[in-house]
Amino acid sequence: MSVTTVMLVGVGGQGTILASDVLAKVAASSGLDVKLSEVHGMSQRGGSVDTVVRFGDRVFSPTTDAGCADHLVSFELLEAARWLHYLKPEGRLVVNNRVIEPLPVLIGEMGSPTGVEAALAFEGAVLIDADEIACEAGSPRSANVVLLGALSMGLPFEAQAWRDVITMRVPPKTVQGNLAAFELGRAACLKGECG
Repeated sequence: MSVTTVMLVGVGGQGTILASDVLAKVAASSGLDVKLSEVHGMSQRGGSVDTVVRFGDRVFSPTTDAGCADHLVSFELLEAARWLHYLKPEGRLVVNNRVIEPLPVLIGEMGSPTGVEAALAFEGAVLIDADEIACEAGSPRSANVVLLGALSMGLPFEAQAWRDVITMRVPPKTVQGNLAAFELGRAACLKGECG
């Protein structure tokens, strides 16, 4: 298997690190070489968080260059726009249809960006309301796992491998809600809502 590069981006507190860890463990449990790179930035203060998970028969580097990611999963619209240049022209872009206003907007130093959703749709983004789906699953904080469900439909791993790692990785009292969120993310793809 050639090397596959998945970039996951979001804002601190959205579960980007957990999602990348789950993906890395799924790939490793499938017998692949895996490299993981995390940049937390100001994650505890709502700043940008980006992670790269690379897997294949042999992976030499945990990082990627612009234009080289096979999949870009964004936990909100503005981060998708910020990191879009890392995606290959034929890459898959899955985006949570949510905006988290950056600090300069919140304190009134700049206006809120407009047209981001339309611009991403033009680029072929698969827009999914992961927050709403997580609530439907009874687990409002599991939008990250909804996005993993959507991502899983474009990767070569068995659904059970994902379920096993999610069960092992999330807190025990949240397992059922997270598994429901994962299944609903997959179901959204099957219904054509996420490419």
